[in-house]
Amino acid sequence: MTNPMLNLSTVLMLLIPPMLWAGNAVVGRAVYHMVPPLTLNFMRWGVAALLLLPMGYTIFRRDSDLWTNWRRYAVLGLLGVGLYNSLQYLALHTSSPVNVTLVAASMPVWMLLVGRIFHGVAIRPLQIVGSVLSLLGVLVILAQGQWAQLMHLHFVMGDLLMVAATIFFSFYSWQLTLARDGAAVRRTWATFLLAQVAFGVVWSGLFAGAEWGLTDWRIDWGWGLALALAYVAIGPAVIAFRCWGAGVQRVGPTIAGFFNNLTPLFAAVMSVLLLGDVPKPYHAAAFGLIVCGIVLSSRPAASRSNGVLDE
Repeated sequence: MTNPMLNLSTVLMLLIPPMLWAGNAVVGRAVYHMVPPLTLNFMRWGVAALLLLPMGYTIFRRDSDLWTNWRRYAVLGLLGVGLYNSLQYLALHTSSPVNVTLVAASMPVWMLLVGRIFHGVAIRPLQIVGSVLSLLGVLVILAQGQWAQLMHLHFVMGDLLMVAATIFFSFYSWQLTLARDGAAVRRTWATFLLAQVAFGVVWSGLFAGAEWGLTDWRIDWGWGLALALAYVAIGPAVIAFRCWGAGVQRVGPTIAGFFNNLTPLFAAVMSVLLLGDVPKPYHAAAFGLIVCGIVLSSRPAASRSNGVLDE
């Protein structure tokens, strides 16, 4: 695989996931009393699988490498669909969307560590500087321009669950860069994503079954839950994962991870717009810091330094 620079199409592709994931955190928190978290994740990806089926059904043919490389897709489905999303919805039961997106903003750090420890990818000084600037941008959002606000932040069990979710997603993103065997899965993005989702639905179904067996949860059906389910299945699932996978393949998980730090910014802006307010100066300052972190981390360097593995 080549070592591409960030271009406009790649930037736009990597901006879509954090925008949709910001809404996912808000929606997940809004419906937490209507449906148990692990069941919500199972329902979400079940709907996503149905949406992908008309475009990627060829993955289930006998000659598809879904069957010969099932271990790889089982791992991708476990990390990206089963564990990450289940833990995120579980975290939203005790943590706020702001805290959840804040914890997820540590992703660039985990991307660097996973790449270095498990894939032998060196960490460049500019990537460290970029991580610091990007995290500062997140802190600016939380502080709302007043650093004393940070003293009032409280972390709960949900935040720890989100740390685990972020680490799992870092492993998932690095798995996307590994060499893909077989031509069948390469034909369309839908077949590759459906191969992961198919196993992910199985994993999340097992988690949801355990949830129903060990708790007394019930589902509060209604239009609100139906609309929320439609959003999380179409946007944060199918569209966001399609864009994330393509973006990671282009620039590697390390650079892509920095774009995830835009999630709390988008969440803050969404809240501002819903309240009918106007953006504040600290929003612009945070955006500038995060963008600087992205630019610095994506500076060209020697082969493999950006975290894209050669195929």
